[in-house]
Amino acid sequence: MSPAPSSSVTPAPGGTPASGGRAASSKPAASSGPAASSERGGAEYECARAWSALTAAHTRVAGRLSDALAQGFGLTINDFEILLRVDHAPDEGVRLGELSSAVPLTQPALSRAVARLAARGAMTRSGVPLDRRGVLITMTPAGRDLLRRVIPVHAGVVREVLLDRLSPEEQDVLAQVLTRVASGA
Repeated sequence: MSPAPSSSVTPAPGGTPASGGRAASSKPAASSGPAASSERGGAEYECARAWSALTAAHTRVAGRLSDALAQGFGLTINDFEILLRVDHAPDEGVRLGELSSAVPLTQPALSRAVARLAARGAMTRSGVPLDRRGVLITMTPAGRDLLRRVIPVHAGVVREVLLDRLSPEEQDVLAQVLTRVASGA
């Protein structure tokens, strides 16, 4: 989290800002003008604080997931997402282009990731009938087996790093809010 402007931070005894990112005084310094909305307690500051918390939580969860998937299975988080999306596709498979909305990679990087998974035997790539440019991705039995072994590790990390720190009610609210944000509603 970035510190607030020094004019709004009251030093704690000893000359350093109070712990927890809060000013030591009970009232923030009064101010007016355009800078007032960026001081602690203003709407813009609260927005920045929420953003900082969200990115810090994402970084923590993603880092732990990345380590667990790489060490246990030689996979990246994006590999996991690809396996999961292809596993939920119809039996005939999913077009490579359809994966791009679910996996945050450029089209060339996504194509390379799918090629690596295909080289491991986790999926197959084939041409789309009547469309010479299209690529159809299907999951192999080995890919389904790999995904079934990875899912408990993924769930365990998410539980340990995120969900176990929340009450069941907070987990429900988190899921609802993130679903709404992700859908754009």
